[in-house]
Amino acid sequence: MFESPTLQTLTDYNIWIALPAIALAFGTMFLLVIDVFLPANRKHWTPILALVGIGISFLINLFTYNPEQTSTFGGMFVADAFTGFLNIVVLITAFISVLLSTDYLRRTETNHGEYYILLLLSATGAMFMVGANDLIVIFIGLELLSIPLYILSAFRVTYTDDRDATFVLKSEESGMKYFILGAFSSAFLVYGSALLFGATGTTNLREIFAAVGPILESSAENSGALLLLIGAALSLVGLGFKIAAVPFHMWTPDVYEGAPTPITAYMSVAAKVGGFAALFRLMIVGLSGLTLDAGVDPAAWQGTIQVIAAVTLILGNFVALSQTNIKRMLAYSSIAHAGYILMAVAAVGSAGLVPDIANTAAQAGLVYLLAYAFTNLGAFAVVLALENNDGTGTELSDFNGLYNSRPMLALAMALFMFSLTGIPLTAGFMGKWLVFSAAVQAGLIPLTIIGVLTSVISAFYYVRVIVNMFLLTEDEGSPAVGETAPVRYAVYASMAGVLIVGIAVPLVTNLVNMVSLV
Repeated sequence: MFESPTLQTLTDYNIWIALPAIALAFGTMFLLVIDVFLPANRKHWTPILALVGIGISFLINLFTYNPEQTSTFGGMFVADAFTGFLNIVVLITAFISVLLSTDYLRRTETNHGEYYILLLLSATGAMFMVGANDLIVIFIGLELLSIPLYILSAFRVTYTDDRDATFVLKSEESGMKYFILGAFSSAFLVYGSALLFGATGTTNLREIFAAVGPILESSAENSGALLLLIGAALSLVGLGFKIAAVPFHMWTPDVYEGAPTPITAYMSVAAKVGGFAALFRLMIVGLSGLTLDAGVDPAAWQGTIQVIAAVTLILGNFVALSQTNIKRMLAYSSIAHAGYILMAVAAVGSAGLVPDIANTAAQAGLVYLLAYAFTNLGAFAVVLALENNDGTGTELSDFNGLYNSRPMLALAMALFMFSLTGIPLTAGFMGKWLVFSAAVQAGLIPLTIIGVLTSVISAFYYVRVIVNMFLLTEDEGSPAVGETAPVRYAVYASMAGVLIVGIAVPLVTNLVNMVSLV
């Protein structure tokens, strides 16, 4: 007897687990339509609605936070504690970035609604990246994250003051550099994914993992192992650009300096969250079994990532010493912090030798990303408060005597500098402690020593900012024309985050302890 096929419902497809990202995407489309019909005197509603959309997505993420892994879209997207935690980081980053942008856009005469739409689209791409369980979703999420950032980096046009003196900002140049190099890196990721697909016959990360073992066992009869190694290397190049790891970091200082400061703050965190989320998923879920001796040795890619992490730590911290512009200094600082998180990625390579090190390293990386988000957003918020309408005011000398004129800003910046250094009772200390611990457990002692020594070196250029603010008392300090109410709220929120993660440690560790990728 003929039976009619059963119709699938939305519940059967399990789409609800991707609801935080889907809700933000639909909220962005709604905002796009609403902004078109808002009159010029009502444009202040656009950032408010953007904040509401981020808040709704945040609440949905809290209600759908589940340590048990579930999948949708044919197994291409997964929701677990890893996804839920990084969604929180992305949404906090987007929320604070909107706060930083509202008054900045008005006083620089670039107050266009599409700015917020592009920013939310980028956040949506990051949220799809953190839940990606397939090479195709990783690429789509990466492009959705990156393409709006290319545009936003070039959002600030040339500014002319009342005296007809033109300040040619580097926004257009930074957007073009970011776009060209970003497209180049995406090609590496696509080619690497194609080789991984050619070797395994699938783009699903778990299916890739299942196929690696048989390929290695039969490598004498085929070239599958070589394809896996080359595919992993090219994928690492593509993602290495997004996280600003050496030698794929060349775009970072120019783009950070030239882009609008709120976008610099946002991209410094969001691009790293998306890139490292994909890197952790790829290396743990997909390629942790890719060894040179059938699972006996560490992963074949571990040595390469150790070298990249070490060089990134050394170059980022040493070049930051010579910078006189705070945005360029924070750019090289961002490069160095990519090296610290890469230590956790390298630790994953010992999964075949050290029990549960993959999950421990992933948890350490998540805490570091949260700590880095609060700290870096706060530091750029203070920079934005001091920046003039023409883009000046971002030299280290502009921080001289800041405590005399803006004591609260000076105290906040000191806290952020201590956190970036890794001083105890700050979020940065907890992040570095967990990453170093994971590296030691994985047996990466030389890399850990390099990490500790470069942290000591970083103290010089971070403390230099504090010295300028508190000890150069002969200067009156910056007028801080950008210190508006939303910027102050962003500074206070970042300060609270740095202190909570650094002091109330169980609040964070209880969340990340749920993370299990293997």
